[in-house]
Amino acid sequence: MSHVLVLNSGSSSIKYQLLDMGKGAPVASGVVERIGEGQSVLTHKVPGDAPGATARKHERREACPDHEAGLKAVLDAFTTAGPDLDGIELAAVGHRVVHGGARFGGAVLVNDEVEHAIEELAPLAPLHNPANLAGIQGARKAFPNVPQVAVFDTAFHQTLPPAAYTYAVPAPWRTEHKVRRYGFHGTSHAYVSRRAAAILGQDPADTNVIVLHLGNGASATAIEGGRSVETSMGLTPLEGLVMGTRSGDVDPSLHAYLARNAGMSAAEVDTALNKQSGVLALAGANDMREVWRMVDEGDEGARLAVDVYCHRLRKYIGAYYAVLGRVDALVFTAGVGENDERVRAGAVTGLDRLGLRIDPAKNESLERGTDQVISPDGAEIPVMVIPTNEELEIAVQSLDLLNR
Repeated sequence: MSHVLVLNSGSSSIKYQLLDMGKGAPVASGVVERIGEGQSVLTHKVPGDAPGATARKHERREACPDHEAGLKAVLDAFTTAGPDLDGIELAAVGHRVVHGGARFGGAVLVNDEVEHAIEELAPLAPLHNPANLAGIQGARKAFPNVPQVAVFDTAFHQTLPPAAYTYAVPAPWRTEHKVRRYGFHGTSHAYVSRRAAAILGQDPADTNVIVLHLGNGASATAIEGGRSVETSMGLTPLEGLVMGTRSGDVDPSLHAYLARNAGMSAAEVDTALNKQSGVLALAGANDMREVWRMVDEGDEGARLAVDVYCHRLRKYIGAYYAVLGRVDALVFTAGVGENDERVRAGAVTGLDRLGLRIDPAKNESLERGTDQVISPDGAEIPVMVIPTNEELEIAVQSLDLLNR
């Protein structure tokens, strides 16, 4: 039993991959979008039989009113376009769950108690945990005899020391309302930091890495000896770096200020900071490719957006260097980190004294989809680009749990 089905159930989507862990590669992948929004769209892909061969693509449009219907559409796609799951003995179904609170520090086998805990933690991730739970419940019905494993985005950061995760707020907030730093993107940070250690030829337990996960959501993590010791996202994914539509760090009094002076409710401010801020608010677009096009045309708002974005990155790199004391590698990953050479260059500009430099030729001729070092030969600290693979990490953690 070498196959693991990985499900990532979002608020209106289900992303999935079927991985052959003997080969460490997907044998099918896809997504159901617009669940509960009238007509849903399913895209199912099966890799070509030979290296470089074109993947087979299957599309289907139908109404999926909920995640149970969405999962049924996924299973139908496997039957129609392959590979047929009836002919595959699944080792596990691995589920991405955004918030595990302080309770879950690793992957767990799903049972009724775990389901209840995920539901109880929904106030900490109201858009994500209910959707994650819906995917789990549907999969337990569809695969009643297959182990279901929950892998939490927050779990990797449960190694944060109290000095890093504690907010200086009243005790009832911390005890009764569980207010603390949790961190996110943990599955990605775990995978990428281990890959960095492998590239360096070092044991992860002896390796200190700063990982920048830069997508529409973005986070930085300081990893000491394979353990997260500081991370930029906090109680929610809003804190930290400037993101596509999220502000990142702002003055905590902003809500009260806008309530007094603009008549805005807490909910209105929260929505604006999460969905109408970040690069979008400064440039008028949140796709960095479009933002750079605007910069090249002389748009001042776009130029300000990338300046603010990169300034925040440098600020966090310097802070995490101080936290770690010794840095063995700086790693870029996720959509922007892997594909935007100008952001990578901007993030390390002026950090030569810290031993951080990028070779422009390596940075600009990067072969996408591969692990590469983009710092000059002999650099004091290697700067790397490592494509993240959260689905593979979920599958690995699922099998590790079952083997234990």
